[in-house]
Amino acid sequence: MRKVTVKKQAVEKIKKFFPWIYKNEIKKIPKDIRKGEIVDIYSPSGELLGRGYINPSSVITVRIFSFFNKEDINKAFFIQRIKRAFSKRQHLQNITNAFRIVHSEADFLPGLIVDYYDGYLSLQINTAGIENFREEIIEALIEVINPKGIYEKSDEKSREKEGLDTKEGIIHGSVPESIFVVENSVKFKVSLSKGQKTGFYLDQRRNREIVSNYVEKGFKVLDLFSNTGGFGIYCGLKGADFIKFVDISENAVELIHENCELNSINNYQIIKENVFDFLKEEVKKGDKYDIIVVDPPSFAKTKKEKEGALRGFKYLILKSLQLLSNKGYIAIFSCSHHVDMEDLKSVTLEASKDRKVPVEIVEHMYQDTDHPYILNIPNSLYLKGFILRKGIT
Repeated sequence: MRKVTVKKQAVEKIKKFFPWIYKNEIKKIPKDIRKGEIVDIYSPSGELLGRGYINPSSVITVRIFSFFNKEDINKAFFIQRIKRAFSKRQHLQNITNAFRIVHSEADFLPGLIVDYYDGYLSLQINTAGIENFREEIIEALIEVINPKGIYEKSDEKSREKEGLDTKEGIIHGSVPESIFVVENSVKFKVSLSKGQKTGFYLDQRRNREIVSNYVEKGFKVLDLFSNTGGFGIYCGLKGADFIKFVDISENAVELIHENCELNSINNYQIIKENVFDFLKEEVKKGDKYDIIVVDPPSFAKTKKEKEGALRGFKYLILKSLQLLSNKGYIAIFSCSHHVDMEDLKSVTLEASKDRKVPVEIVEHMYQDTDHPYILNIPNSLYLKGFILRKGIT
């Protein structure tokens, strides 16, 4: 097995089970090492720290599979890890037929994402190290899960960074164009081929329920960046009088219509428009809403994009406060690791000052349990948000 020696500064974080080793943290690397090759990781003093895979051309040069031992990385290894990950999610089958089975580093399978949709799997192979074990992983998934079909929807940008071509399509069995999923008795039509990410935002499951619990009779709901309508439909089933959905995606707009029909939601309107442009005009109209959901895509995929992302969030919060009724609530989320809870609170405080209205945070929210937060891996806590309302002056 090839050997990689890390610098002293990296040893402590590895001992705390952080699975990434950056290029500038490596002291010694073998010549002619192959992309995705399995390596053993050692400290400068010769202490074994773990086993993982390497990509010399990636900023995250080594991703660790196993700590403090030389565990064989083979089909049996993936079967054992997938079984353990699957068993952690068993409780979710009481409320849904769609959940994440493998959440990359948070299940100690860095670079691999697997979602379950009513007997079908959506798969992402996002790194060279995982790509090298493609066949073993697919065989392990078939043995452990026995899916009716597997659809690969690997992330193009992640694979590009790893020097890999992007692959998409059915790789096992058959997968229908549409799959019907249920969560908390709410029904959704999902397309693995056309949907964003792996098909559906499963990580917001619990938050959809939380937000809808604030609905009162007669409430008007504004669902911004609504995607396929999850938040608004939950609110409609809890008694909201009217829901307005806003999203720029043609595919999302089509699915909102179908999902409203599936759940017998009748009093709604769908706006296919850029949310920022919509808010500018909506404020001029003077309409008011009792629940406003602000769930944008990741504005900051890198640290460099954080400043612009915060400006975007401030604009969204300012306009939402202008549209909010006196008894209403705003639910706002960030799905970027680079924009954390304190960042959200900071821009909300600035918006509060500019609007001359105090705000009260009534509830904090995070990703659902099938997207684990590992304390040793800070970036595994990526989805965060809160519900606020206007304070009394």
